[in-house]
Amino acid sequence: MRDDTGDSAPTPAAPQLAQDAAAGTAAVAPSPNGALPSEEIGRLTDEIVAALKSVYDPEIPADVYELGLIYKIDIGDDRAVAIDMTLTTPNCPSAQELPSMVENAAASVPGVGPVTVKVVWDPPWEPSRMSDEARVVLNMW
Repeated sequence: MRDDTGDSAPTPAAPQLAQDAAAGTAAVAPSPNGALPSEEIGRLTDEIVAALKSVYDPEIPADVYELGLIYKIDIGDDRAVAIDMTLTTPNCPSAQELPSMVENAAASVPGVGPVTVKVVWDPPWEPSRMSDEARVVLNMW
């Protein structure tokens, strides 16, 4: 972000969607300067989550969101989206394709700017991150 003098100014914190590891729910923090209206943040959040629920791990019959593989979604005031995700294991056979599938799904949402996906390993994924919906599909009670 640049101010009128041409000097760089710190970028404000972006709205954030973070999945609660235990409950599998999402929370959105509003932008501190209010540049993106909360209604638009809500719409983008809902549509990004819906798009991510269309991405299935080819090895597992559950989507990446319900599996708890999506750790964080940041929506910037410029509509850029940054997603932190993980995989069930570092040796996941789908390690090459899943991040690009997540990126393409999020980028398909109308009104979303550039999307970046970063694979993170901390904290490591574990079955407790799955939603009840994923547990039913996988019969993991």
